Amino acid sequence: MVDTRLEPISNIAFHLGIKADTLRRQYKKHESGFESWDQASHAQQYLTYPENLSRHLAIDEVSLSKGELYTILSSRDKKGRKGKMIACVASTKAEEIVKVLERLPLKERMKVKEVTLDMASTMIKATSMCFPNATLVADRFHLVKLISEAMQQVRIDQRWTEIDKENKAILYAHSKGRKHQHTILSNGDTLRQLLARSRYLLFKLPHQWTLDQQKRAVLLFKLYPNIKKAYDLHLAFRKIFNQKEGSKANIDLTLWITEATQSGIHYMAAAATSILHHKQRILAFFNNRATNAHAESLNAQIKLFRANLRGVKDTKFFLFRLSKIFA
Repeated sequence: MVDTRLEPISNIAFHLGIKADTLRRQYKKHESGFESWDQASHAQQYLTYPENLSRHLAIDEVSLSKGELYTILSSRDKKGRKGKMIACVASTKAEEIVKVLERLPLKERMKVKEVTLDMASTMIKATSMCFPNATLVADRFHLVKLISEAMQQVRIDQRWTEIDKENKAILYAHSKGRKHQHTILSNGDTLRQLLARSRYLLFKLPHQWTLDQQKRAVLLFKLYPNIKKAYDLHLAFRKIFNQKEGSKANIDLTLWITEATQSGIHYMAAAATSILHHKQRILAFFNNRATNAHAESLNAQIKLFRANLRGVKDTKFFLFRLSKIFA
């Protein structure tokens, strides 16, 4: 029986009764077209496909091999796989990205209307320079993730505080020749366990909580008001994106920034400052409700392809195969 976990070439080799490595070499050198690839000389530095330029773009970074990051510019107007990839740059530096993107025809770049991206300053700088007529839209999912991380950090800090208290209490009990007695809450958790087990409920909306999570949330918010305050700020930020009009969202966002800054929670105040820096790009979301989901989907497809190949051994050939699939 064929092992379905093997990559497709291995399956074909199995049926043909030949070694997989032999078939791979044959495909690479004679059947794939890799030897005559017109971008082979610079593939490991950059790839460009100007014919795939469209009015709505997405830009993001992805790890192709050994943790090395590549910046990929893609078209949000293309459906399926073909024609998605516009450029691939073996760098996340703004200067290197600009140098490659400027190889795309200026006339076509001037026609780009909208680019979705995360909050990385390098991406913002590169896209604003290369697509001067485009509106830059900050990805809402990255924004919500930032606020979620700030909220979770409040919980994590409190958990380490409880771990420190527990360790000191255990040492003190041992010094007195006694066994330390843990404080058990009404739901059966210790304080340390309560904070550890509350991680996932904080990501959810209250109506999504299970019965156990509801009980845990009541205890958590009663014992740690700062976590409740951070959670409420997190919910309020998510609700802003439910607004239909940019003008109303602008008012809500301004009020949220003020509230988070004055909350007394360092992580929320820091997140609010970041949100303030990206405010115009955040509000641009309400023009067309555009997100960077397209780029994230492309990244996921690339990672799946890499996983099916059991990693990347030949980067140039891997890029060639990516271009065949997505460009």
